[in-house]
Amino acid sequence: MDVRVLRYFLAIAQEHNISRAAQTLHISQPALSRQISDLETELGVKLFERGPREIKLTTDGHYLRERANEIVGLVDKTAFNLQSNHFIISGRLDIGAGESVGMQRIMDVIGNILKDYPDVRIQLHSGDSEDVEAQLDAGVLDFGVIMGEQALAQYGALKLPEVDHWGVVLPADAVLAQKSTITAEELLGHPLIVSEQALQHSRFLDWWHNLEDQMTIIGTYNLIFNGALLVRNGSCYALTFEHLLNTHENPGITFRRFSPALTDPITVIWKKNQTLSNVAQLFLQRLRANVSGSK
Repeated sequence: MDVRVLRYFLAIAQEHNISRAAQTLHISQPALSRQISDLETELGVKLFERGPREIKLTTDGHYLRERANEIVGLVDKTAFNLQSNHFIISGRLDIGAGESVGMQRIMDVIGNILKDYPDVRIQLHSGDSEDVEAQLDAGVLDFGVIMGEQALAQYGALKLPEVDHWGVVLPADAVLAQKSTITAEELLGHPLIVSEQALQHSRFLDWWHNLEDQMTIIGTYNLIFNGALLVRNGSCYALTFEHLLNTHENPGITFRRFSPALTDPITVIWKKNQTLSNVAQLFLQRLRANVSGSK
């Protein structure tokens, strides 16, 4: 597959119309149609469903769009980093992470790099650990930030001093909000929403022990902000990390830690045996110094 043709494909997928895509790309419509037809022939699949006014991606088309975005992004990043002036720190740094209090330390390091080296560009990617590891393995990311204990022998790793504390977001006027911490027994009978990844990996199994089957789990979330809206209107409680929601700016909700405490470590990872760009090397150097200085 030619990267140029993948750019054509992505333009059509964005515009939902070959004519508009051709205008954006500054090529003729017949030439663009021929390139996409040749691509479908080469791959042996149908990428678009042609309609009278717009075209839509097929299942195979959706898959190719995801991969094409990664491929084109990696090509652009590689070219940008190689063309950057090697006598100064420049280039693009891609970091993938979920929601965590540990991200503040990382953002502080990045902020200082941006002040010192204005030619640096930053791209932040959100996702759970499985998404982050997949993008790291594919070369899309320079670094990933993983929460929790995981097998990371295949990566370079730097554990941060911070840990994420699990707890409950609940309405501020709830009876349990009067307590300083909340036990598993006290959650019985209350509707709960939990992190999708935490539920899949049975993160609370050791914490709530034999009470798991008695918990009323009504749903899951990927980003806690939307889940907190359900908490605010009294529909449920949400199990999440501390500090992901500013309860001072959301007076209708509050947070209480679990008892006994349940915490997850925060680890920055990168691919072993991969040559890091100059900006990636600088980031890792400064992050290590930052972590060492806080001990």
